[in-house]
Amino acid sequence: MSTHKDAAVAAAADLEPDEQPWRDPALPVEQRVDDLIARMTPAEKIAQLYSVWPGAGADGDDVAPYQQDMVEDGFDWQTLIAAGLGQLTRPFGTAPVTPAEGMARLAGLQEAIVASGRFGIPALVHEECLTGFTTHGATIFPTALAWGAAFDPALVERVAAAIGQGLRAVGVHQGLAPVLDVSRDPRWGRTEETIGEDPYLVATIGTAYVRGLESAGIVATLKHFAGYSASRAGRNFGPVAMGPRELADVMLPPFEMALRDGGARSVMHSYAEIDGVPAAADGRLLTDLLRGSWGFDGTVVADYFGITFLHSLHGVAGDLTAAAGLALAAGVDVELPIVRCYGRPLADAVQDGAIPMTLVDRSVRRVLRQKCELGLLDPDWTPPRPAAVDLDPPAARELARQLAEQSVTLLANDGVLPLAPAASIAVVGPLADDADGMLGCYTFPRHVGLHHPGLPLGVSIPTVLESLRAELPKAAITHAAGCAVDGTDTTGVAAAVARAEQADVCVVVLGDRAGLFGKGTSGEGCDVTELRLPGVQERLLGALLDTGRPVVAVLLAGRPYALGAWADRLAAVVQAFFPGQEGGPAVAGVLAGRVEPSGRLPVGVPRHPGGQPANYLAPPLGHATEVSTVDPTPLFPFGHGLSYTSFAWEPPADAGTVTCPTDGAVTVALTVRNTGERAGTEVVQLYLHDPVAQVTRPVQRLIGYTRVALEPGAARRVEFTVPADLAAYTGRDGRRLVEPGDLELRFGASSGDIRHTVRVRLTGPERFVGHRRRMTSEATVTDARA
Repeated sequence: MSTHKDAAVAAAADLEPDEQPWRDPALPVEQRVDDLIARMTPAEKIAQLYSVWPGAGADGDDVAPYQQDMVEDGFDWQTLIAAGLGQLTRPFGTAPVTPAEGMARLAGLQEAIVASGRFGIPALVHEECLTGFTTHGATIFPTALAWGAAFDPALVERVAAAIGQGLRAVGVHQGLAPVLDVSRDPRWGRTEETIGEDPYLVATIGTAYVRGLESAGIVATLKHFAGYSASRAGRNFGPVAMGPRELADVMLPPFEMALRDGGARSVMHSYAEIDGVPAAADGRLLTDLLRGSWGFDGTVVADYFGITFLHSLHGVAGDLTAAAGLALAAGVDVELPIVRCYGRPLADAVQDGAIPMTLVDRSVRRVLRQKCELGLLDPDWTPPRPAAVDLDPPAARELARQLAEQSVTLLANDGVLPLAPAASIAVVGPLADDADGMLGCYTFPRHVGLHHPGLPLGVSIPTVLESLRAELPKAAITHAAGCAVDGTDTTGVAAAVARAEQADVCVVVLGDRAGLFGKGTSGEGCDVTELRLPGVQERLLGALLDTGRPVVAVLLAGRPYALGAWADRLAAVVQAFFPGQEGGPAVAGVLAGRVEPSGRLPVGVPRHPGGQPANYLAPPLGHATEVSTVDPTPLFPFGHGLSYTSFAWEPPADAGTVTCPTDGAVTVALTVRNTGERAGTEVVQLYLHDPVAQVTRPVQRLIGYTRVALEPGAARRVEFTVPADLAAYTGRDGRRLVEPGDLELRFGASSGDIRHTVRVRLTGPERFVGHRRRMTSEATVTDARA
């Protein structure tokens, strides 16, 4: 291939290959990019701003919104790559291929691209990677909501590094993850893709994922910038009614931290319109803030078909040419997943002078800079040779197991758990013996595989039933599904009830089946009107409780569901958010007691199915009051989770008020002791309460957390160093300020279980802080004296 490339490049400028500075890896990136841009025609520049999606056709089911309406069969490949090509869309994640098959096909595509363009520049390749590399046979990790439940950034970073290594091994350059949308309404189908309802948790976990992915050489792409998860009524693509303060203080910090501290090199605009302005056309967001205030110099890529939607859905552009002009001016550099607006419409508008060439140059410079940094402009670049790459190696499966186990959350337990080793157990429910309960909508089996009937899952995914039988070989375990995940058929309920009546305890496994655009009960385009368990699962649960036998509810789901109607009758409740291929053993391990539960809720579990949205991050009038008959108090609050052991939290030494300058930091500490008979892990959470401010503030918000592993009888000292910058918020004039005054730092086992409080007084002048402010508190855990 290098012979074709050398010849093409030499012909491009009538120079010998070693006389072209843009090809010299020893030169600075900017110098190489400047040299290359000066040699390119407008058509060659524009070709770097779009992607081609090999294998995507207009027939079949959508894996992207409105795909059938956007993708045309029989596109002219040679014409599209004649001047070069910016990106290739999902060559591994569109249809089932082995790694070797995908690599061979990708090599062929890249060779054609290199041979066709004058400069021989290969395409940048992107894939989805939210729950692992979304390709057949790759390790399936827990979904993002489970990352949040684990409260363990270091583990998530290792998971992301493993995902990145698999991507890199087969020739992929860019991963479309993580999702940094803060959950605002769990009726939204994509809640499963979020990390949780708190911006600090989302920011710290998401930034760790970015660091891991980038450490493997993969360009991390932050999704979806910004406000997408706050749509009215939780409807996908729905308009967002949000003021600039909520945007600045809740939605933007995770993106800001992931860029600044994580080093993400790409951002994907969201489908959202905020106050009537679609993100893809919002220059204040994509240029003034992202690049001007935050200094981002990477690429902004379109969410799939998002530029076209400016015309077809939002109605802010009269045609595709106008859509291209709006997006390019706003700061969208690359059109994904196919070329529509940034092809002929953009080229004609540039030629006519309707769209200035300076905008094209601005974006192509960002694209070529990234390609240069990835080595795609180097003269010795070649695609990876086809090989038998293992995308589900033992080390990755071990990480999947660890994350799944740490994410499983014990919500309630009257003592029935752990299950007795020799008990008779009825394991019932639609997901008891169904691997689908482990899988989110961005796993290959639920995203692509369901469009290929008969296709094996590609990896081993034990069910809860299989795993529980392995955990408890002496137990007498029976099974009946009872009902499906959705639908109205109740004919199987009687059999499940009969199994429960004959058992010492009943474990009922309920929840979701992920899918896309209405083909699931959770996932993209699978929104709900209220938080009731899908189908007739509630009828099954009620019938099982009526038997009088102890019932343990296990939820395998993509969102929290209201459990208040049964809370007082359930013996135990275990929550797992699509825990991946090792989820069955993880849940069974918790039920059997091999795994000590340590997950904590990243989103509250509601008591009632209505009254949404309601989350803990609200000012006083957003909580229960005497002036409304709607009580949004959750059944289980954000941060909640139980253990099989017990912990004592000894009060902080500081009994009075601690003073701290508005540009300083304060250190607070307490000791946690395991007072039970089992080893366990407590998750110490630190919340900030600001009683008086210029604008209404959340009653409390998370500003720190750490996992504390303790043997029986052991104690550890947990210390947080909290910068005053964490008290900053957006004031009346739109600037982020730290103001003097009184605060409370609250140590809690959850947002609803505050154990100790330290009063803090900030002294000194009011300060305004920006992008370089300190955004995290540092947690230190040391052994304490007995």
